[in-house]
Amino acid sequence: MPEIHAARRAAAQQLIAAAGADAALITSRPNVRYLTGLASSNAAVLLPAASDQAAVLATDSRYAETAVRVSPDIELVTERMIEPALATLAASRGWLTLGFEPHEMTVERHDLLAGLAGGPTVLLPLGRVIEQLRTVKDETEIDLLQRACAITSEAFDAVLGQIVPGRTERELAVAIERAMTDRGAEGLAFDTIVASGPNGAIPHHSPAHRAFEPGDLITIDCGARYQGYHADMTRTVALGEPAGWQREIYDLVAAAQRAGVQAATDGAEVADVDAVARDMIKAAGHGDHFGHGLGHGVGLEVHEAPAIGPGRPGRLADRVPVTVEPGVYLPGKGGVRIEDTLVVRAGSGAAEAGSTGSAQILTTVTRDLLVL
Repeated sequence: MPEIHAARRAAAQQLIAAAGADAALITSRPNVRYLTGLASSNAAVLLPAASDQAAVLATDSRYAETAVRVSPDIELVTERMIEPALATLAASRGWLTLGFEPHEMTVERHDLLAGLAGGPTVLLPLGRVIEQLRTVKDETEIDLLQRACAITSEAFDAVLGQIVPGRTERELAVAIERAMTDRGAEGLAFDTIVASGPNGAIPHHSPAHRAFEPGDLITIDCGARYQGYHADMTRTVALGEPAGWQREIYDLVAAAQRAGVQAATDGAEVADVDAVARDMIKAAGHGDHFGHGLGHGVGLEVHEAPAIGPGRPGRLADRVPVTVEPGVYLPGKGGVRIEDTLVVRAGSGAAEAGSTGSAQILTTVTRDLLVL
C-alpha cells in the first residue's frame, strides 16, 4: 500500500513544517509502521518538512529486504545505528532543526544525537504529531481492525464450552489465545485477562491457578492482533445461576455500557461520553467501584488516543475507533466489565449493520449475561 503510506507522510510533513522543524526523526515503532508499512524492531524515518523532498527509511540488514518490498518508494539506509545515521544525513542535507518524538526518545539517545559531530544544530521536541494523525483511521485500517475483532469474537465463542467448574483461569486464557491464533491472529493485542470470583474485583488481574467454582462471575478481557491492528473486548459470564447482587451489578454495567456506546458520536466531547456512563454507575451507589476511564482509542497500539475519561480533553470524530468499557468492582466479592471496540461514524454510518447510534460495533459477542 505505498500510496496510502505516501499520503500519510504528506499529511505528516504539514505538521512538521507547522512545528518549525526542517525535518523530523520518527522513531516510535507504530509510527514508523504507519508511515512506511515496515514492522521492525530497529527502524526510523527521516521525514523532511518540505513537501517536495522525500522521506528516508533506515533499518538494519535483518529487515532491509522487507523494507524494499513494503516500502519501494522510499530511500533506504541500511545501518545498525539508525538514529545517528539519519541525524547525520539530515544535517548533510541542510535540515539543521530536527524534530524528534520526546515521548519515545530516551535522555541517553537524545544526548547522543545532540553530541554528534556534524549533526543537527537544534533538536526540537514535536510532541505526538504522528499519533494525532493516527487517531482518525482510513477504511483500510478499519477493515484490518474489524478482522482483528472478528477473530477475537469467534475465539471467545469457541471456548465458552470450556468454562466449567475446575477449569483454571490460566487454562482458559491459554485456550482463548490458541483459538485466536488458530483463526488467523498474528499475535495477541495484550495479555489475556481471566478473573474469576473475587479476582473479578481486580480490573487487570493476571490469570492464575484459581479453579472456577459454581456461583462465580468470570471476566474475560481478550484481543487479537491482525496485521498490526489490535482488538479489545471484555465479557463477564456467570457460572451457574447468578446471585441477586451479581445480576444487579451486571445489569447496571450493561446499561452504562449501552449509554456510553450511544454517546460515542461524531463531535462528542470525550469527557461527556465518560460522564454518561459514569453518572449512571455513581447514581446506583457504585461510583467508588469504577476507578478507570470509560475507554480509549485502538489501532496500531491497543491503547492510543483518544483517552475517554473524566476531565480528558478532545472530541470524537468520524472514523475514530474506541473502546467503551465500564465496570463495577467489589473488593472481596467480584466484578463486572463489559467492553466493545467500535468505530465512530458520521451520517450514514449509523445505518450500517452492527451499528448503534452513530457507532459501528466491531466486537460481536452478545452483551446479554451468559449463564453457563
